Amino acid sequence: MKAFLKNYRQSPRKVALVAELIKGKRVAEALIILDHLPKRASLPVKKLLVSAISNAKNLGVNEENLVVGNATVNKGVVLKRIMPRARGSASRINKRTSHIELTLKEVLNTKKSKKVV
Repeated sequence: MKAFLKNYRQSPRKVALVAELIKGKRVAEALIILDHLPKRASLPVKKLLVSAISNAKNLGVNEENLVVGNATVNKGVVLKRIMPRARGSASRINKRTSHIELTLKEVLNTKKSKKVV
């Protein structure tokens, strides 16, 4: 149960802060965290999480047993732009993009311990 978001126009460093917060959390808890987080990346990560949940439902997995297993943020394409500077020179502006991958795991609840399938 995976979902991908490619070429999201925000720096991977900023998106990784949001992804780290939901790693290892139950799906319902992760959605609540993303709802109340004042970061710009929280909305696309939430949409990605909802997409991963619907992918799991299509496979016949119960939503209550799902946990965010892995949330990785990788570097995407860097758009290079130029800003004019003094004396006819120019400096480069790097507009960075991110690739986000969410993986959900199914955890079966038992009284003694949690088993990961």
